[in-house]
Amino acid sequence: VLPFLVEKDVAAGNLKTWIQSRWFAPNEFRQRGVQGKFNGVYTPFWTFDSMTFTRYSGERGDHYYETVNDGDEEKQVRHTRWSRASGSFDRFFDDVLILAADGLPRRLIDRLAPWPLHRCVPFSQQVLAGFYARTYELELEPGFGQARNQMENDLAREVRRRIGGDEQRVHSCKTQYSAVTFKHLLLPVWLLAYRYKGTTYQVMVNAATGEVQGQRPWSWIKILCMAATLAAVAGVVA
Repeated sequence: VLPFLVEKDVAAGNLKTWIQSRWFAPNEFRQRGVQGKFNGVYTPFWTFDSMTFTRYSGERGDHYYETVNDGDEEKQVRHTRWSRASGSFDRFFDDVLILAADGLPRRLIDRLAPWPLHRCVPFSQQVLAGFYARTYELELEPGFGQARNQMENDLAREVRRRIGGDEQRVHSCKTQYSAVTFKHLLLPVWLLAYRYKGTTYQVMVNAATGEVQGQRPWSWIKILCMAATLAAVAGVVA
């Protein structure tokens, strides 16, 4: 369990600052703020560790330019020189977090990271006292499937980095997973739902760091004004 380290009044102050920084929100919303009650909820996660060994093969593309005559003009034509590339590498993944609860906006939850997991303590009823605690709804095996997808995305980027060059073609990428371990975590979140002009929005605060993420209304007048200003600037520059 990662205990609640940010008090409710501090979370409310962070929320107020967050609202005032939303420039494209309606002025009325920024001035009035959010009316609602925070609920402290321990949210379930899986965290996975794994050693990986990846073997890959592909091609590295390096750009070069050739000057050609085009009538009375010379111009640069880009070509790509391809060469074979292959290799293998080890990588250890530590604490790949997977949300294990349904009904929460995953995009917002992901943006609450990072979490100070080094401050976790063993589970006890005393730590949970006074807060809601959700049980996990995502089982362990599909949870690791999601974690493996995250690892594979990171490994794919690593393969392209190792191939190098200006472009890459990856023909094969095979990964072995070993020494897989997992933990079930409860992480603290301040949750708040509020209504603005008939629409319900959600806000959440990382109760260990104070990070705020949430949904908010948009002022289309401000967005259109900004778009018109940018178009005018582009026209002047052109």
